[in-house]
Amino acid sequence: MKTIMARPATVEKKWYIIDAEGKALGRVASEVATLLRGKHKPTFTPNVDCGDNVIVLNSDKIVLTGKKTEQKYFKRYSGFTSGLKLIQYKKMMEEHSDVALMRAIKGMLPKNTLGRTMAKHCLIYKGAEHKNQAQKPEVWNGGKN
Repeated sequence: MKTIMARPATVEKKWYIIDAEGKALGRVASEVATLLRGKHKPTFTPNVDCGDNVIVLNSDKIVLTGKKTEQKYFKRYSGFTSGLKLIQYKKMMEEHSDVALMRAIKGMLPKNTLGRTMAKHCLIYKGAEHKNQAQKPEVWNGGKN
């Protein structure tokens, strides 16, 4: 039996929709990262972008379990003295839920040019409407047929 190595020219990309309403932030992020990486395909190759394109809807309705809304902080550091900015996740999820989700997804992708390319194939919308009907996306059902 031969090992199949995917090539960028032979990869077939699909479009999937994930509805994040009522789901936990980390669970949605790991599901999206798996699709972006292409690990759900039998032709997965680590050094090739063989993942699919993902549309995430209702990012404003994602939940954080436990006391994470009060205890977890979004951190940014400018590099200068006293340049640390802390934003509570409660405020982050109210105002910029799409940024919080994208940050979680990027943390689960490779830290190189391939990972940055994969991250560009993810579109996150706060509401239930999206403008990608022309791509004919399928609803992702968690890999179940």
